[in-house]
Amino acid sequence: MMGLGGAIGAGLFLGSGKGVAAAGPAILISYIVAGALVVLIMWMIGELSAANPASGAFSTHAETAFGPVAGYTIGWLYWVQLAVVVAAEAGGAAAILTGVLQSAPAGTPIPPTWLLATVFMAVLTAVNMFAVSKYGEFEFWFAFIKVAVILAFLIVGALLLLGVLNGNSPGFSHFTDFAPKGAAGIGAGLLIVIFAFGGTEIVAIAAGETRNPEKSVATAIRTVAWRICVFYVGSVFIIVSILTPEAANSPEGPFAALLNVAGMPAAGTVMALVAVFALLSALNANIYGASRMLHSLAQRRHAPAHLKKTGTNNVPRAAVLWTVVFGFIAAMLEAIFPGKVLETLLAIVGSTIIVIWAAIAASQIKLRRSRDLATTPSAAPTTYRMPLFPYLSYTAVGLLVLIVIVAMLDDGTRTQLLLTFAATALIAASGAVVTRRTNKTPAHQEEPELQEDLA
Repeated sequence: MMGLGGAIGAGLFLGSGKGVAAAGPAILISYIVAGALVVLIMWMIGELSAANPASGAFSTHAETAFGPVAGYTIGWLYWVQLAVVVAAEAGGAAAILTGVLQSAPAGTPIPPTWLLATVFMAVLTAVNMFAVSKYGEFEFWFAFIKVAVILAFLIVGALLLLGVLNGNSPGFSHFTDFAPKGAAGIGAGLLIVIFAFGGTEIVAIAAGETRNPEKSVATAIRTVAWRICVFYVGSVFIIVSILTPEAANSPEGPFAALLNVAGMPAAGTVMALVAVFALLSALNANIYGASRMLHSLAQRRHAPAHLKKTGTNNVPRAAVLWTVVFGFIAAMLEAIFPGKVLETLLAIVGSTIIVIWAAIAASQIKLRRSRDLATTPSAAPTTYRMPLFPYLSYTAVGLLVLIVIVAMLDDGTRTQLLLTFAATALIAASGAVVTRRTNKTPAHQEEPELQEDLA
């Protein structure tokens, strides 16, 4: 459920309409390509995490494969991305809820957006201060709501296609103009879609705090990957079958637009509230993921030492607070300078998922070859191995290269990609300095958790 919750967010409920507008029904090709890449990345994550379940996840794996600078770079890049997104999600959820309240009966109190964003972050910070089981419980119910809405949506869409609800099924008439903007539209749609799939990697981070991770991670990977694809591709198939690209790109989102076609009252309000839940779910997951990554960086001496301390419930509270303080500051600056702070920060980290997935692919290829060449039985994972290695691994690399090429052909995404590459280079440069200094200074006393990570 955490894997599903991390990947199913406002990008599906609200943002998928932009993809349909960019490519028409051919957006299904974009979703299939992106879905195939997600499955491959999830398989890679499964193998890496089953062999070495650590809260540092792909940062730890990159460090094992390519050295401390790689682990430092991927870890800090991921933390910065999530810390920025935490602020954006809190503000987004608050803005949507404010819009819902404005349409409520006269006299309904409407708190300012900045106050709602602050309350959302404060509540979910408190949730993340409890034992990890409490976080998991919240995320389970957030994910449950989203999955239930998608299943209901698929049923309503199927009834519309069969002509049961309004007696006037469009059939597959919208597919006659399958790709109105050609390959360029499919490419533009692919860029929109690929970023919507970000969040699945939370499974790897959670593996470090899971009972029997070798078994549970393998089970999660096997089930989550295809379910994500079914939910995304199934929902988008229903949308492009019933709605025109213009209708799908309505301000209220394609889900609400389709429910309006079905004659369901207050569809826009219902889907707006679902989008709020989706953003809060992602906010909850990102506080968790960022804090665990920061904690792991501190364990490996890539972050201040006090961040590796945990409370009696094993929660890295200082790392949680650092993450949220960054989010609070960004949210307050956004309130003072609307449309400038978060927009700039999001442009810088907008393509981070491509760098993270590339690091996962490279680490899996390198470590799998090392394990296959090892002579000791303990060197090989016993529970999960990516199938058809190395062919599928190189297929994932090829798809990532294709996405970068397509991104470089568009002015907006080219700028975003170059900013992300520049940020990655700066972090790597600081990592070279920090790791050189820490390598010269012996650690006085490493905690047991650090020894486990390094092992």
